[in-house]
Amino acid sequence: MRLLSGLCLLIFLAVSAGAQLSDLRCVEGKAGPYPCRSVDLLAFIPRAAFDAESLNDVWGWTDPLTGREYALVGLSNGTAFVDITQPARPVIVGKLPTRTVAAPWRSVKVYSNHMYVVADHAGLHGVQVFDLTRLRNATPGTTFRETSTYFGPGLALTFGNQVAEAHSVAVNEESGFLYVVGSRTACSGGLHMVDVRTPARPRFAGCFSADGYTHDTQCVTYRGSDPDHRGREVCLAANEDTLTIVDVTDKRKPRMLSRSTYAGRGYTHQGWLTEDHNYFLLNDELDEVRLGGPTRTIIWDVRNLDQPIVIGEHLFPTRSVDHNLYIHKGLVFESNYTAGLRVLDVSNVAAGRLTEIGFFDVVPENDDPDFSGTWSNYPFFSSGTVAVSGIEQGLFLVRVVR
Repeated sequence: MRLLSGLCLLIFLAVSAGAQLSDLRCVEGKAGPYPCRSVDLLAFIPRAAFDAESLNDVWGWTDPLTGREYALVGLSNGTAFVDITQPARPVIVGKLPTRTVAAPWRSVKVYSNHMYVVADHAGLHGVQVFDLTRLRNATPGTTFRETSTYFGPGLALTFGNQVAEAHSVAVNEESGFLYVVGSRTACSGGLHMVDVRTPARPRFAGCFSADGYTHDTQCVTYRGSDPDHRGREVCLAANEDTLTIVDVTDKRKPRMLSRSTYAGRGYTHQGWLTEDHNYFLLNDELDEVRLGGPTRTIIWDVRNLDQPIVIGEHLFPTRSVDHNLYIHKGLVFESNYTAGLRVLDVSNVAAGRLTEIGFFDVVPENDDPDFSGTWSNYPFFSSGTVAVSGIEQGLFLVRVVR
């Protein structure tokens, strides 16, 4: 036990000094200095290696030609590309600098081998478009330029639907449409819809602004149980104080299906559908801060898109602020700031229940309701590697052990 404690101390000192770590199993509740359960640390790249003040969003891309896996890491001053094909030996391939000024908020999505990046509080940033196939022959450490930039229809920022800065971006890979949200200059902060079926040349498709500002959204071709909307393209939007569901099949005439609130609302932040599209898990970013209490994930039944209902909530044994969550192969991967990555089973979601099966805590010293720690994660790599971004810490590559 003393040997293990001494090893943890050495690793902690190495992390504090900005060292890269790899291949640390979760043993007796720790992977090196990090508290954990059923989640191994494959590798850690410290923030200093990215030459950035902070990390934010993270997404992923798998090269369909080579099968190589890449983490696309949002930074305060750009977006980094990390080859994680050998997760214990990740390589920073290069970086796409921000178009304007440094910003702590960035959002990244991928469609048809192209990356789309927006930034909040970043001036005339627009949507950066980058052809990811350029990574195939890149020399590590390359500084890239965007393939193109999208601002919206026309050239002047006077039409009320131009994208300058934006908080988030979503994509429906089945339809080929991108959704820019939370822009102060586009669609009153609502859904700014973009046709990216020609990936390097985005084209404006329409606006939805009837419910004001949208903080985040997931847009899908609906496959759930509601027969009236099956096969339609819908967006489930976190609109600060409501879950707002919009039919966007006709981009020229989007239609709001429902606008629903819930008890204990702080700030309706983000959520994700279960894989059968029947349930939606929602995180509220400010309920722990404004109202107190434990970390909470809200469970919605969306089998009737016109009347979604809350059927339960999952309360964590922490007080941390919950942030981005995603669902893959029956598991929820939720980045909860200081409490780290939390992994839950959705098998009993129809009964309004979730079960935590593992976690990886990136802030060992506390689980306070602060806006530090892990911002987001990407769990969709076929290898099982999960990329986790730590705002002040760096990039963690982990794997759930079941």
